[in-house]
Amino acid sequence: MTKLQTSNTTHDCVISARWVVPVVPHNTVLEHHSVVIQRGRIGAVTPTHTLSQEHQALPRIHLPEHLLTAGLINTHGHAAMTLLRGYADDLELMDWLNHHIWPVENRVVNEAFVYDGTSLAIAEMIAGGTTTATDTYFFPDQVARAYLDQHMRAQVCMPVVQFPNAWASTEAQHIDKALSFDDDMKDKPLIRTAFAPHAPYTVTDQAFSSVLGHAQRRGIPIHLHLHEAASELTDGRPLERMEALGLLTHHLQAVHMTQLSSREIERLAAARVHVVHCPESNMKLASGICPVAALKAAGVNVALGTDGAASNNNLDMLEEARSAALLAKVSAQDSTALTAAEALDMATINGARLLGLADETGSIEPGKAADLMAVDFSGFGTRPVYHPISHLIYVASASHVSHTWVAGECLYQDRQYTRLDVQSLQGRVENWRQHIEQDR
Repeated sequence: MTKLQTSNTTHDCVISARWVVPVVPHNTVLEHHSVVIQRGRIGAVTPTHTLSQEHQALPRIHLPEHLLTAGLINTHGHAAMTLLRGYADDLELMDWLNHHIWPVENRVVNEAFVYDGTSLAIAEMIAGGTTTATDTYFFPDQVARAYLDQHMRAQVCMPVVQFPNAWASTEAQHIDKALSFDDDMKDKPLIRTAFAPHAPYTVTDQAFSSVLGHAQRRGIPIHLHLHEAASELTDGRPLERMEALGLLTHHLQAVHMTQLSSREIERLAAARVHVVHCPESNMKLASGICPVAALKAAGVNVALGTDGAASNNNLDMLEEARSAALLAKVSAQDSTALTAAEALDMATINGARLLGLADETGSIEPGKAADLMAVDFSGFGTRPVYHPISHLIYVASASHVSHTWVAGECLYQDRQYTRLDVQSLQGRVENWRQHIEQDR
């Protein structure tokens, strides 16, 4: 598969679909509707038979057996680690980190690894309908470069960690480099930034306080692994430490959040902390279960993330939404604990709220950026269709996505990439596989 260049990648067009799910209003399905894209934004959402003459003159994309909805928002990942997909499986979290992942990263991570691994992840996400991703890894300049090259929206996080690595040697150096990177991203409309102190067990109080001060002055969020596994709680409650340091605010994006007490859920709600749920990674590493139903009942905004492909092992956000719904039901012993429509919200508008982008993306509303995905329901494995939103969450997967748009540009059209040089990326990925395998 090679790059495809056609007029249908234009930013001005009309997409006519069998079903349009705008996400906002919640649990809404519009049959035989069209979405008008003008200058990269949603100009109108209207019944297809009422399209104006002006809109009928625009290039038309017909999707007769498709569901069109907002692009998916993956709110936690380590894209470059896609090059380590399947490298170390069936291991406990700290064993996985200490004896497998961190050692191989120390040996192979450099700028080229980050750019190529991030590009591989972007290719997978675009083909799965993801239009916005949060990414935290070393060399954030290379992370941002990969997203910008493929015209994908991203929150690129700036890592802070105690131990030396290929990007920085000390916590202070991480922070200095982060500030410089943040300055460089000011004129990049598709890129947002965030500080990413790794976790309570890898970052000192002094560094947390420094990060908090810089984040407050610059008005950027903090993205943090927190309460990821029971092993974190052996020396106390990390959430209490974060609260004492002043990090529990609406600027905190708390990732994983397993092992929570009812009192801690109340504190999260009161502080308006956002939570990122990564169900498949948590299940695979036996890290615990994020109490999504209880968080939702308390009014906490919960979004979805895949985590990295080294611990998932894919970046399929539809599959992640299905897992979130099923895990919420079985853990709460309540089949209504998380509905399909609520799971879709977690994968779209809730993620936009977490990122501070709810006015820009996360739903199909006039004025918002045209970040969209189309899912093909024409095959035998997706027929018949009774309830399109339930079908999207419980039947569909990334393999059913046929089109993906970011800011009105069609990046994936009829299951072909329009920007990506597939052959070049495939060759670079294979070179990395051989290098990493030889380095074991």
